[in-house]
Amino acid sequence: MDAPILEPEPHTPHPSPETPPAPAGSALANGELAEAAAPFRRLIQDVGTVVVGQETLIETMVLALLADGHLLIEGVPGLAKTTAVAALSEALGVGFQRLQFTPDLLPADLVGTQIYRPQDGTFTVEKGPLFSNLILADEINRAPAKVQSALLEAMQERQVTLGGQTFDLPRPFLVMATQNPIEQEGTYPLPEAQLDRFMMKASVGYPSREQELLILERMARLGPRPRVTAQLTAGAIDQARRCIDGVRLDPALRGYIVDLVQATRRPESVGLPEAVVQTGASPRATLALALAAKAVAFLRGRSYTMPDDIKRVAPEVLRHRLVLGFEAEAEGLEGDDVVARVLDRTPLP
Repeated sequence: MDAPILEPEPHTPHPSPETPPAPAGSALANGELAEAAAPFRRLIQDVGTVVVGQETLIETMVLALLADGHLLIEGVPGLAKTTAVAALSEALGVGFQRLQFTPDLLPADLVGTQIYRPQDGTFTVEKGPLFSNLILADEINRAPAKVQSALLEAMQERQVTLGGQTFDLPRPFLVMATQNPIEQEGTYPLPEAQLDRFMMKASVGYPSREQELLILERMARLGPRPRVTAQLTAGAIDQARRCIDGVRLDPALRGYIVDLVQATRRPESVGLPEAVVQTGASPRATLALALAAKAVAFLRGRSYTMPDDIKRVAPEVLRHRLVLGFEAEAEGLEGDDVVARVLDRTPLP
């Protein structure tokens, strides 16, 4: 996994002869891209002072924010998953709601409900906490199927149907959900349709010895803890997304993305038994991989995408979209192992 993106790369011409120079006076030519990306690189640094040892997670959260995609964060308890999302919310000048998912949660607890007014015999709509910009769905796999299905329309369409009326959710709208992979008692596995709605899935591991010592030094005391000081507005996020729309994705790289996704459906093409993968990644993964790779290029201060940008986000985009077969269990393979083989065996453009 690449190191966190903290400084922009020096601008160099795109290596592909097919790539034309950026038009004179465009946002990508006059330095606006680098200026728009700088606050997000500072944001990664700032959140890193609060959440130690999770640089890849922090960067992935910012990439999801830039690419306008939802993020699923998986890791054992105590790895600062919730703390990382809360720290990110402190730096964003947008609405934030933390929702603790439990087995007794109801769909109305998320989307809202209709309230009867006896004085005039009418119903009024009381919107729920889902009507915010950044939603932290803590332990999302502890909620039952009805609650999970209530999220599907919101995550995909950015709207909620309530009492026969459709309400648009505020923009930006982003769901960052956490789940525990080891404690299965009282949990409800997320359906494949909902997993596919998450643009990326971050797998959080343990910190190194040096990082854990730093965590101990900063957190095991009664004094004030570090806080995020960076501030970003919804306007800055919109401007960054417009810049990302202008980041060039070379036709050869588009073909490379399609080849990667199709290889997950045909594992034999990368030297794996056919029965390893029962269901490969959907076309939604193709779109997510392209958008996330362009967001990486944006953070690196480039107006064009490179193969390394695609490789950086491929595990996060593909790992949760694979349904593994019996052969994978027999061979002791996980989704990350299949994605690693796909990246290793798929020819670069």
